Amino acid sequence: MGSISAARRARGRRRFVASALSAMSAALLAPLARGQSGGGSAERLIVSGASGQLGGRVVEELLRLGVPADRLILVSRTPDGLGAHAERGAAVRYGDFTEPASLPAAYEGGTRLLLISIGRTRLPRPEAHRNAIEAAVAADVRHVAYTSWIGISHGETGGLAPDHAATEEILRGSGAAWTMLRNSIYMNGVVQEAAAMLAAGRVSVPANAARITYVTREDCAAAAAAVLAGAGHENRAYDITGAEVVGPREIALAATAVTGEAIEIVAAPAGPPSPFDSPGVATPSDDFARLTGRPPTTVREFLAAHRAALLSAARAPA
Repeated sequence: MGSISAARRARGRRRFVASALSAMSAALLAPLARGQSGGGSAERLIVSGASGQLGGRVVEELLRLGVPADRLILVSRTPDGLGAHAERGAAVRYGDFTEPASLPAAYEGGTRLLLISIGRTRLPRPEAHRNAIEAAVAADVRHVAYTSWIGISHGETGGLAPDHAATEEILRGSGAAWTMLRNSIYMNGVVQEAAAMLAAGRVSVPANAARITYVTREDCAAAAAAVLAGAGHENRAYDITGAEVVGPREIALAATAVTGEAIEIVAAPAGPPSPFDSPGVATPSDDFARLTGRPPTTVREFLAAHRAALLSAARAPA
């Protein structure tokens, strides 16, 4: 009986914490959902890369939170794909970080900007980001949130860190309020990894296999929307991670739990180091839960959403 009572108390504490986080998140989001800032003036929210995989999800999340469509300025290199949002009242505009002349009109009238980091272009990434930041400040954007890299919080200086660290430095010196959303590695690739394990019926796990706090794009979008539409996030950095530290073994176990198909887990000697074997991606944070009022998506939950594809891989002819 004692263990049952303890379990019930633990579940009650988790429900209480989730309820408290949700209430706190709702209170912070309320002003923008009414189309107002804390001071009462109308806010207009700019989403860069609004037709991209992350940007599109941010737009949907902002609308789900109750931000009126006419408070949104959606900027993209391919604005034709945003017609449905334009019909709902959002401003849809062309803008390209590598074409600075396109940005003043794109950002006109906006007060907050979500600057989604871009991939490789003809310009160095920090230079392209500088164009966006300077144009935003010139257009009187007061607050810029930037999708950065988790490794910076842990002192990384290689890999993805230099470009993101340089952009963060530019943003801090811009005169605008800033928020750094330091995202971990997207979970989306885990589906392909699990499918390969199921197809083979086994997985070799090196002794030095990287362990990662994967996070879904959807969760990154939810965190970004909470910051863009909420209050009290100025001049703060958040680590956006999953709650679990996951390696090949955990992926295999989650895939088996979701599909019922066995995967043999074989211990293997250490192999070449993974480029993502670092403290940054292996350290979970509770920032996502504090921003959104809910826990991040687990690997098992994410794989469950792709169960049909996983079963197809498991049962495909060898």
